[in-house]
Amino acid sequence: MNSLNDIWNEVLKVLARQLTPTAITTWFSDCEPVEINNSTLVLQTSSEFKRNIISSRFGETIRNVLSDIFSGEFDFMLLLPEEMEQYASEKVAASDLPEMAGYTFDRFIVGNSNKFAHAAAVAVAERPGETYNPLFIYGNSGLGKTHLLLSIGQYIHEHSPEKKIEYIKGDDFTNQMVKSLKEGTAEEFRKKYRNVDLFLVDDIQFIAGKTATQNEFFHTFNNIYEAGHQIVITSDRPPMEMALLDDRLRTRFEGGLMADIQPPDIETRMAIIRNKATQLGLVLSDEAVDYIAENITTNIRQLEGVIKRLTAYKEILNSVIDIDAVKRAIADVTRTGEYVPQPDTIINETARYFGLKSEDLRGQNRSKNTALARQIAMYLMRTLTNLSLKDIGAEFEDRNHATVLSSIRKIEDLIKSDPRMASTIRDITSNINSQ
Repeated sequence: MNSLNDIWNEVLKVLARQLTPTAITTWFSDCEPVEINNSTLVLQTSSEFKRNIISSRFGETIRNVLSDIFSGEFDFMLLLPEEMEQYASEKVAASDLPEMAGYTFDRFIVGNSNKFAHAAAVAVAERPGETYNPLFIYGNSGLGKTHLLLSIGQYIHEHSPEKKIEYIKGDDFTNQMVKSLKEGTAEEFRKKYRNVDLFLVDDIQFIAGKTATQNEFFHTFNNIYEAGHQIVITSDRPPMEMALLDDRLRTRFEGGLMADIQPPDIETRMAIIRNKATQLGLVLSDEAVDYIAENITTNIRQLEGVIKRLTAYKEILNSVIDIDAVKRAIADVTRTGEYVPQPDTIINETARYFGLKSEDLRGQNRSKNTALARQIAMYLMRTLTNLSLKDIGAEFEDRNHATVLSSIRKIEDLIKSDPRMASTIRDITSNINSQ
């Protein structure tokens, strides 16, 4: 029972226990499932009369069956043939900004790890420019920052379609700026991003260290902010941990509201799995949901990737969705994911490169050679993993936040000024990735 028709047939089975075959034929023979949109099953029926009867007499039963299937609140809607075109056109209109398609607040699963960021995003969407400006959302990759960012855009677009919205990623801002300078269209570039009602910037960390980009972004930020319009920014870390971020930008980012997102707990992961399965019309057993939630713990994108993989197994290969299929899907998704080395590997390989022992880097040895190796290991942990400064410090006998940040900044400066340091970093990174 994983396809749209399977789900509808399950509803009909329950109705058949309550109704005569004649009643089923009369009211449901030409009732067909169209799609699942969020937590709503969209159906088509032939007349207004039938729609009224189905809704009034059988609506509660249909909702209860759907809620049982998907282990959560679920609704249905009935459309007439003449309403299908309008329904389709409204869906297209909602995706005028293609980046935002599918990203809505009702598809975002709220848990202890993200409820503050979610509440802040909703408040900004409901009252843009009035409070929490800028809103700065940060956290590791794959936890839902972009989802909240684009949900704000989607909400404002739907409720105030006249507002001008621009979405861009940090590295794309740099690329577009450079291109505009080369082509002599810098003024058009500035007008595009400075004259907006809502400015959505994803992965702002990529502009750190790029002087010209940061200067342009500073003026763009000021123009939008001083006009009373809303700015929302995401990053993989808070501004204070961006070693090469211009101080002018850091103070502006920190002048708004900063909200972090942490990895979801197991209850939230289970809810995310069920929600994504519902969107794709896939029904999973409790055993399957539990297994996925216990084995994918830190990355929502991987959770969603597993569900998509299982949907493909069902639709393309006609496979049974059992635990073996779940294990195979998890292996496929995690195998294609980016390799993230363990802290021990980074310390071991850095120590080996300098002819030292791992204990030398972790301990209090302050010789020049050991101190440099320790700083490089801290830098590599920051660039190759998602560890926070606090977590990195814990790997080196609980060195404090300031010490770790200072070490990272020193190596970043050396990479830019000393080609030998850049070569050293490349060599150690290659050794780490070969493990």
